[in-house]
Amino acid sequence: MAFFASAFNLRLCLLASLILAPQFLPTISPALLVGLTHHHRNHHHPHRLSPLIETNQTECNLFVGNWVVDESYPLYQSSDCPIIDPEFNCQFYGRPDSNYLMYRWKPATCDLPSFDGLEFAERMRGRTVMFVGDSLGRNQWESLICMISSALPRSSATQITKGDPLSTFRILEYGVAISFYRAPYLVDIDIVQGKRILRLDEISGNGNAWRGVDVLSFNTGHWYTHRGSLQGWDYMESGGMLYEDMDRLSALDQGLRTWARWVDANVDPTRTRVFFQSISPTHYKYLSLPLSLSKPQPADASVFESRLVDPMAPVTSPSDLAYEPTQTIYFILPSDWSSGAVAIGKNCYGETTPATGISYPADGYPAAYAGQMRVLKTVLTEMSIPTYLLDITMLSAMRKDGHPSIYSGDLSPGQRANPGRSADCSHWCLPGLPDTWNQLFNTALFY
Repeated sequence: MAFFASAFNLRLCLLASLILAPQFLPTISPALLVGLTHHHRNHHHPHRLSPLIETNQTECNLFVGNWVVDESYPLYQSSDCPIIDPEFNCQFYGRPDSNYLMYRWKPATCDLPSFDGLEFAERMRGRTVMFVGDSLGRNQWESLICMISSALPRSSATQITKGDPLSTFRILEYGVAISFYRAPYLVDIDIVQGKRILRLDEISGNGNAWRGVDVLSFNTGHWYTHRGSLQGWDYMESGGMLYEDMDRLSALDQGLRTWARWVDANVDPTRTRVFFQSISPTHYKYLSLPLSLSKPQPADASVFESRLVDPMAPVTSPSDLAYEPTQTIYFILPSDWSSGAVAIGKNCYGETTPATGISYPADGYPAAYAGQMRVLKTVLTEMSIPTYLLDITMLSAMRKDGHPSIYSGDLSPGQRANPGRSADCSHWCLPGLPDTWNQLFNTALFY
């Protein structure tokens, strides 16, 4: 595809100049230096390049920078985009402030190309885009629809169908289809005798819907950490065995490796571009809780032999299932997600400006997400199909002001009166931060 090839060639030339002339690397402050090198994660795959664009610098890390006020923002009005779900429509549901709408992401050493909805539609003429993952993927999908729709003439014919797991927006004049496919774990989850089985080794049920798409953008992560009433499965299946629980990073690793095998086996890189969006941070109370268990916990095999139509082999030992040593990390979750945890911070309610003065470890990620990001980047490094990491974690972590909080159509009046327990500090308002994700997505796709 010509437009993909041109973007590839531009980045290849720029990468070559970077390798040959490292003395021309720009100097940026340590607080912002997430590191250009961590985007060159696949040194044995020369076709995998860091995000390089030609604007006012010869090279640029799109994901290192800061938020600046821009009075030309937002890029569209929520009142002009009726497809926005109630949980993202903050202005409609009474958010009293609007300054959060006026921040633009400014990379440290270049300018981010502006987004042109008509240009995007023209470049994608006759092609398909699909976001795959959890509700953060839906957040981004709706944002992109709004960004494009705001530029289309009123006479342009569009069509939208919403379903579960697949929803699609079509621009009929251009033959463009932009879809969201809900698969919060990416791998399959099936119901057997009323029990939800998360199949860490299976993905064919979901993967069949992704075949032949021109641009695929994946995300996952949050649902692997959920516990208690928010946990989306009853048992995990791995290697033919059932487990009540296991190391959550190990589960994420197994699920991502199953996804990676599917991509390597089924994606034609001459036709399809593959993206993976990094972990979208939350801004709930900070809790200390163990994300890893000492060993995976096998399910009682005898119980399942009597309940399941297709019983699993008896579980005698989990020793052949990979897991990490016991560890405790800090993860940002609502206080009612884990009993016994001690809150040491506050949530996003009442936040109206981005965070400032944030510093991160050498790997460039908040401690809450460092483990998941290590897993993700290791898997991406080992893939044979080039997959672009849309690394939005750090820049999103600054936007504590960007969440719906209590201004969500999913909350009752009683819930809105109790922001300490009910504020949504996981999703993002539209217009808002996901518009920046799509500007970065657009830049990585075409420049």
